[in-house]
Amino acid sequence: MHTPDPHRRTAVPPARPTRRAAALALAAVTAAVGLVAAAQGGAGAAVQGSLAADTQFYKDPTSQAVKWVAANPGDSRTPVISKRIASQPQGIWFANYRPDTVTSDVRTITSAAAQAGQVPVLVAYMIPNRDCGGASAGGAPDLASYDAWVGKFAAGLGSSRSIVVLEPDSIALTTCLSAQQQNDRFASLARAVNTIHAASPNAKVYLDGGHSTWNSPSEQANRLRNAGVLNSNGFFTNVSNFNPTSNEASFAHGVLNALGNPGNLHAVIDTSRNGNGPAGSVWCDPSGRKIGNYPTAATNDSGIDAYLWIKPPGEADGCAAAAGTFVPDIAYQLAVNAADPSTPPTSQPPTSQPPTSQAPSSQPPSSPPPASSQPPTGNASCSIAYRANSWTGGFTADVTVKNTGSSALSGWKLAWTFPGDQKITSAWNATVTQNGTAVTATDLGYNGNLAAGASTSFGLQATYGSNNTAPSAFTLNGTACTTS
Repeated sequence: MHTPDPHRRTAVPPARPTRRAAALALAAVTAAVGLVAAAQGGAGAAVQGSLAADTQFYKDPTSQAVKWVAANPGDSRTPVISKRIASQPQGIWFANYRPDTVTSDVRTITSAAAQAGQVPVLVAYMIPNRDCGGASAGGAPDLASYDAWVGKFAAGLGSSRSIVVLEPDSIALTTCLSAQQQNDRFASLARAVNTIHAASPNAKVYLDGGHSTWNSPSEQANRLRNAGVLNSNGFFTNVSNFNPTSNEASFAHGVLNALGNPGNLHAVIDTSRNGNGPAGSVWCDPSGRKIGNYPTAATNDSGIDAYLWIKPPGEADGCAAAAGTFVPDIAYQLAVNAADPSTPPTSQPPTSQPPTSQAPSSQPPSSPPPASSQPPTGNASCSIAYRANSWTGGFTADVTVKNTGSSALSGWKLAWTFPGDQKITSAWNATVTQNGTAVTATDLGYNGNLAAGASTSFGLQATYGSNNTAPSAFTLNGTACTTS
């Protein structure tokens, strides 16, 4: 059985548009929303995209979330992660270049989905020079190899229904390509659409639509047109991002309007972690996020075919862990403040308010899980592993706290002093505060009890100017720890 490969991080946000450009984009979106509302017959009209509202998407029994839940039945986080994430259909990524096995890998998924009466969501992520050589660099060695790979990918789809999310970032992110290279990529994507449809007429193919705080609707529409979108089923937005569903729906209608509102085109929106909107400028594993709309084709919007979980919730962007790694603390944080799937918010029509260039959340980010209700007790015998991953001007750090004593700890507080000019900008799996160079990290309640020999980890992201020397002296509940 194929298992999802580690895949892309959220693209680094581009520079914000000028006020004039933003105003023009907003005007286009506002007009688009008005046209759509008129076409739908007014507010409250029963509308539907090109997918039947009762479409059931495929639930992969070998996903990382499912495997973690099965392996950790006694973990306090398991019930929430199981009910709100592992039980849900999610995108299955094909991101490792294995041309000899891709047909059978795809067929394994599509055959299982057809037998279950479900529709799989397959993410093809193999375009050469993907992510412009960034954190998710890779793909086929060249476009000729990519064309051949697509043919083999398509051969595994079969005759049953499927959804193909074709190459995230490939159209919105082209800053590393020359004009000729961009034209060649777009031509290859157009060929890919035709190849997939020829091999599997019941497959729906969606191209890269970026998201509402990236390119303007008119710019993205021009790029999509050049990449053959008129022969596809539409485009996807918000993959691995956090923009609110209403903003993305308004943006999608703006793109459709710029394309001339062809009746055969629709959009799908990634809602896997947009329930609290974005975390300001923090794009890599930000804390305080939560899952958005549960996967459904019942969108109550004729332009939006489905809300999908294209980025599997709980899989890291590359800061909390290697990209694509399932991190239970991230999954728990995304799920703990969300509604149960027994009563999912399956219908969320777009609002008349157009998106802003900042894409603010419609509600403030939720608070993290409550910290331990009792102060830390017991002297600690501890060891600390501090591992930093640095680049010019910034870094992330993974900190592992281990109780090396003979008795359990009920709550913990770790303190250290930075020897350089480091400034923390965000953290996950702990409440982290900084006063000058002094830093304190406190448990989040669910990870506060450490049995003898047990350990827990948290992460942080920070900036620095001239000195990023790692700290070497840590205290846990006031007791000095060893470092490893």
